[in-house]
Amino acid sequence: MKKYRLTDETINIDGKTLYRIQALIDISGIYKISAGEMGGFIEKEENLSHDGNAWVFGNAKVFGNAKVFGNAQVGYNAQVRDNAQVHENALVRDNAQVRGNVLVHDDALICENALVCGNALICDSALICGDALVGGNALICDSALICGNALVGGNAQVRDDAKVFGDALVGSNAQVRDDAKVFGDALVGSNAQVRDDAKVFGDALVGSNAQVRDDAKVFGDALVGSNAQVRDDAKVFGDALVGSNAQVRDDAKVFGDALVGSNAQVRDDAKVFGDALVGSNAQVRDDAKVFGDALVGSNAQVRDDAKVFGDALVG
Repeated sequence: MKKYRLTDETINIDGKTLYRIQALIDISGIYKISAGEMGGFIEKEENLSHDGNAWVFGNAKVFGNAKVFGNAQVGYNAQVRDNAQVHENALVRDNAQVRGNVLVHDDALICENALVCGNALICDSALICGDALVGGNALICDSALICGNALVGGNAQVRDDAKVFGDALVGSNAQVRDDAKVFGDALVGSNAQVRDDAKVFGDALVGSNAQVRDDAKVFGDALVGSNAQVRDDAKVFGDALVGSNAQVRDDAKVFGDALVGSNAQVRDDAKVFGDALVGSNAQVRDDAKVFGDALVGSNAQVRDDAKVFGDALVG
């Protein structure tokens, strides 16, 4: 039994003729539809299933090889096009666009001015809103939130209860997961992980294969380089730079214009700040402090309650 018909009211979009639909029966979906009520526009019946509570309402448009089925609904001025599929209890609404080979299902919601394209998979109770852009082979799942002007692309994953918002960018193969948050103008690069309750924000950059995890925070203009780890309750902020394979962990803090070099460790309650430089394989640990223009050279250790400051050099 058919649940709708194509009316004589048409519009043209991208060279395709779309027809407004009219319900022939009551439809009890996310939005309740009464028999006789006008819906949105589709190009052909293959775009909207006659089974289930799937519906297109308002001035929404579904065309190309796109399909809406199950109990999914597309409404207001939204577009679903190309080879995209929206099904189960998913909702696409407002001015949102779903295009390319995107798959949206479960209880996912895409709304406002969001654009989802490429081969992205949006599922579970994920929410994409604002002016967010999700593309490539991205996976947004569980109760993840992407909003504002955020961009998630490549093979990135945002999952669990993670949030990416503001003007943040999450790139190729990166993961933002658990309760982690990436926001502001932050950038999370290839293969990096931001996980647990970690936060990356401001203009911070987390580079390739780096990890920010646990309750760690990276913010300001800080840069965490390739394969580095910022973990536990550690904080890296200001214009600080943490180099390749370095670790900032426990309750340690690196801030100001400080630089922590490759394979170095700043741990426990240690602090490195000002214009201080900690060289390769060095350790700053316990309650030690390195600040001012101090330099801790390669393989050196600063520990216990030691303080290195001014123009001091530890070789």
